[in-house]
Formats: sequence, structure tokens, C-alpha cells
Amino acid sequence: MLFIIDKALEKRQKEGNPIRVGLVGAGFMARGIALQLCQYVPGMKLVAISNRHLEGAKRAYAEAGVTDFSVVETVSQLEDSISRDTYAVTDNALLLCQAKGIDAIIEVTGAIEFGAQVIMKAIEHKKHVIMMNAEVDGTVGPILKVYADKAGVILTGADGDQPGVMMNLYRFVKSIGVKPVLCGNIKGLHDPYRNPTTQEGFAKKWGQNPSMVTSFADGTKISFENAIVANGTGMRVAKRGMFGPTVPSGTPIEQTANLYPLEALTQGPGIVDYVVGAVPGPGVFVLGTHDNPTMQHYLNLYKLGQGPLYCFYTPYHLCHFEVHHTIARAVLFGDATLAPIAGPCVDVVAAAKIDLKAGESIDGLGEYMTYGLAENHETVRAENLLPIGLAEGCRLKRDIPKDQVLTYDDVILPEGRLCDKLREEQNMYFSHAESEIVN
Repeated sequence: MLFIIDKALEKRQKEGNPIRVGLVGAGFMARGIALQLCQYVPGMKLVAISNRHLEGAKRAYAEAGVTDFSVVETVSQLEDSISRDTYAVTDNALLLCQAKGIDAIIEVTGAIEFGAQVIMKAIEHKKHVIMMNAEVDGTVGPILKVYADKAGVILTGADGDQPGVMMNLYRFVKSIGVKPVLCGNIKGLHDPYRNPTTQEGFAKKWGQNPSMVTSFADGTKISFENAIVANGTGMRVAKRGMFGPTVPSGTPIEQTANLYPLEALTQGPGIVDYVVGAVPGPGVFVLGTHDNPTMQHYLNLYKLGQGPLYCFYTPYHLCHFEVHHTIARAVLFGDATLAPIAGPCVDVVAAAKIDLKAGESIDGLGEYMTYGLAENHETVRAENLLPIGLAEGCRLKRDIPKDQVLTYDDVILPEGRLCDKLREEQNMYFSHAESEIVN
């Protein structure tokens, strides 16, 4: 696919007809995307950047080598900038969603309520949407996909992010006749009790947000990433929180296959999971099976072992370096890197990181009060569990002990949020779809 994309973008460059992109967010990852698009990708132009603090958008362009840009406050001003083939910054993300002349929006805020608003507005105005936001995808992605399909646009996760790399590997494994039974993530650390204070030094070293770094360390991020892979493949988790075995540092990923119960992998749609400490990290892996003895012999010849599980892996994920592949796939080929195939298969639910007290308001992802656990959607609905993507701002009705999973009955939701409305709509839409299938 890569070798189709590069030629297609070269053609757009020669024709003077670049794909026009708007970027929502100007944090650490977004600035990398801006640099990549502005300096290293032919046939594509980053025409506008929005950020809630205007200085952040200006910084993103400046670090990408773009110094001549204008501040816009209206849709018409942005459209004029695009028509003049110049660059624009704004603190109003919805302008990018509404302006004519933008083909695709990259949403890279990590915020769920705001992200949902941006994505819905972009879909309404028939923009393709690339989500560098597993959190919104793992909370209301399936219903957003319904809206995108009705509008005739692509809603997709991104190449380079681990879920996108997993999905690409899944599609490759499936394409050669091997049955994928596990999509996995290789991690270096998992401690659900990490918080922004413990992760401050690491975050400062790499110029990242401590809460974002914490969401990786405490398992919330990997739960979201694996949830959206499950939703894109039909897979499930074998247990709440996944198996997540820890191995001695440096253990080759091929040696970890037997750490997952074979029955959990092969009896059903397959599972998503992870391993801590294996190499190559931070790559991804897919375990697959083959039922043909002759093909099993060939796989053994090609050094994949005697089975029954064959391990395929990608040794890295390059995040912002690969996002333009997703943009091109969506705009030029109508192909999503990763999107829900139907209703939710796996959700991410909120568990108490510390003892929580009645009357407290729950803080955000990667903060001090909660961490996320991947759980099968059927169980989430049956037990009325609270998705962690909706937990921020909820007020606790009662005390919750450390490590207990929260339910809707434990909290009072904030009023008027789009994400809650979409979640309710998602539950109703797919419950109705499932009942129609049954009947």
C-alpha cells in the first residue's frame, strides 16, 4: 500500500493539487505531524492549525519552518486563506471543520468531549477525519462511524499509532491465509497506580504532558488502543484488564506466545492483549494459526516455528511519521487504517486508583483518581459499568475503594455533554441492530 501512496502523492504534487489538511491540536504529537507534513510530504499541504491557545498553533507552524501565516476568526477568513494558498492559525477548531477547501481533519487533542464535538462537526461538513485520539474512538467511535458512513466520509485511526500498526499487521497476516487469533502490544511498563507526580520527570525529559505520559504508564492508554483494535477486528478480551504477562526484559516476542491460553485464542473471535518487557518494543505483534499441514511445514521452513501459534511482529511504531499515509488512504483511496466494523466489542471502564470519597468530582485520564481497564462490551452493559471516557467531571454518590470498578449508579454525570448523548445513542443503535439480527 505504501508504494501506491507515494506515487499517488507525487502525482498530486506534480499537478499542483495537494491534499489540504487541517490540524486540530498543537501539542507534542501534533507538532511532529506539522513538521512532517510541512517539510517531508509531497502532494499534501497543512493549510490550518487550531489550538485553544493560539500561541501553541503558531509554535507548531514555526517549528515546522512556516513563518508566514495569518490569524483567522471566521470561516470566510479561513476560506480566503486557503484560496490564496497561504497558512492560517485559529483558536476555533470548528472553523477548520466548516471551511471549504479542506479535505481532511486530523484530531489530535486526546480530549473526549471536545474531540467528539470536532469530529461530529467535521463529518457534518463532509470532511474525512483522522483520529489520533484513541480515547474518543474507544468511547463513542462506533456511533461516530455510523455518522461518517451516512455522510460518505472516512473516519479512521492513524498509521504509526500502535493500533494502526496492529491493524496493518492483522490485515497482512489475514491476507496470507493465516488466521489472526491475538493482536498484541509490546509495553515497557505497566503500573496502574502511576500519576502525574511520579511521571513528571519522564514527561519533562521528552517535552510531553505528564497526564498523557501517566495514561500510558497506568494502562489506560493501552486499554483504549486495544479496545479500538478489538472494535476494528471483532476480537474481545479474554478477561477484564487483559492477561498482560510480564517477562524478563529483553525476552524475544516469539517466546511469549505460550503465555496466553490457547483455548482463549482459538475458541472465539480472537483476543487483544499485551506483554510487558519483551522485545522489540515498542512494537506490536499478531499471533496466528493455520490449519493446513503443508502450509504449516512452509511456515516452519520460513523460521516461524512448528506452531500451533505463529508470531508476526512489527518492531516499531513511528506515530507522526506515518500519519500522512492515513490521510492519503482516506482521501485518495477511501480506505480506513482502523475503524469500527460494527458496534463496540471492547470498552474501557473506570477503576479507582485510590480510595475515592462521596462528593468528589473525578479528574481526567492519566490523573490521580482512576485508571482504565479493557472489558467486553456485553459485560459493561450487563453490569452498568462506567466508561472511563465519560468519568471526568462525574460526581461520586458514594465512597469507592481502591481498585473497584465504577458503575453508572456510583456517579452523577455532568449535564449537557455531547459524549454522553453519543454514548446513549450508540447503545440504543447497536442494541436495536443486534435485536434485528436475532429476530
